[in-house]
Amino acid sequence: MLLGINSDEDRDELKKTIKKENLTWRSWWDAGSIDGPIQTEWQVEQRPTIYLLDAKGIVRHKNVDEDELKEAIDGLLKELAGTSGKR
Repeated sequence: MLLGINSDEDRDELKKTIKKENLTWRSWWDAGSIDGPIQTEWQVEQRPTIYLLDAKGIVRHKNVDEDELKEAIDGLLKELAGTSGKR
């Protein structure tokens, strides 16, 4: 699942952009500030910031760059496949 946090000042413009760009992931508006509550809680220091969580919701990777993203996702999917069916 992909989630986005947006810090644009104008929430209505954000809604238009989401529709225009046909964004297929959920995007939260963070009070129009890079210091909004979501970004503060998650300690976002650069944009974009990418967090990869495992199936249990544990942050496994932060600030994965574009070249490493596919490998990191594949690794988490392999782990998940290896644990499917286990209790």
